[in-house]
Amino acid sequence: MSIEATLQQRSGNACELCASSNNLTVHEVPPTEAHSDKCVLICDKCNSEITTAESLDVNHWRCLNDSMWSQVPVVQVMAYRMLKRLVGAGETWAQDLLDMLYLDDDTLAWANKGSTELDNDEPHLDSNGAVLSAGDNVVLVKDLVVKGANFTAKRGTPVRGISLASNPEHIEGRVNGTRIVIITQYVKKM
Repeated sequence: MSIEATLQQRSGNACELCASSNNLTVHEVPPTEAHSDKCVLICDKCNSEITTAESLDVNHWRCLNDSMWSQVPVVQVMAYRMLKRLVGAGETWAQDLLDMLYLDDDTLAWANKGSTELDNDEPHLDSNGAVLSAGDNVVLVKDLVVKGANFTAKRGTPVRGISLASNPEHIEGRVNGTRIVIITQYVKKM
């Protein structure tokens, strides 16, 4: 049986992420070879959002609330990666789902290994030297004047669901509803 036929049977001929039945295609989940255990059947909408870094229709991805509970590891990996991406875009509801999601050790390693968050070899470190990851929660250790936004982010302010910048000395997060860049030496991992 072909990979596509196997996936159609497994998914009931519907997108394994959003349950749509329109224009289904096989999507290989890296880093691995093409095999039905390492592929998902997804619709054009999900495929274009996954493969294009710029486009992200956050409301479309609320479907992950259902698909993240799939018993199929490859579907869990895709749900985890998209939730991490949504957290990086500042979506707090995605962080809530990510906090509920349980992946066994092998599946979590696979999800993190193929993640396209950042391919930077240098880690992002907080003021205490702890490694920061996308989606982590941090707290400010110093009052920061936010240029252009006319407010001061006070020491002790929590920043939830951070995203990593290409510069290992910077992270991004929301403070007072404004997305700002924060220097890593001014935060502490919670």
